[in-house]
Amino acid sequence: MLDTMSCLDRFASAARLHIDLSVQVIRDTPPRVRARNRFSKTLAEVVTCTPQGVFLTSWGYRLGTADDIDGAAARLAYLLAALHAH
Repeated sequence: MLDTMSCLDRFASAARLHIDLSVQVIRDTPPRVRARNRFSKTLAEVVTCTPQGVFLTSWGYRLGTADDIDGAAARLAYLLAALHAH
């Protein structure tokens, strides 16, 4: 069985590598990650992780899986127009 909270923690860490994102892990039911572009009041998203390890946005867009957390975080950053920190 996949530990979804661990997956969300790793996803949040990967998303924080994108300097324009503000990322918060919500340890509630259901657990989720809230991310927003620091420079926009409207560019924000909530991401959950299914028991199968699929990262989904609040509107059902599949960002990726626990097998490629960096790729899933990069897709979220792209959606929120965020730059990767170098």
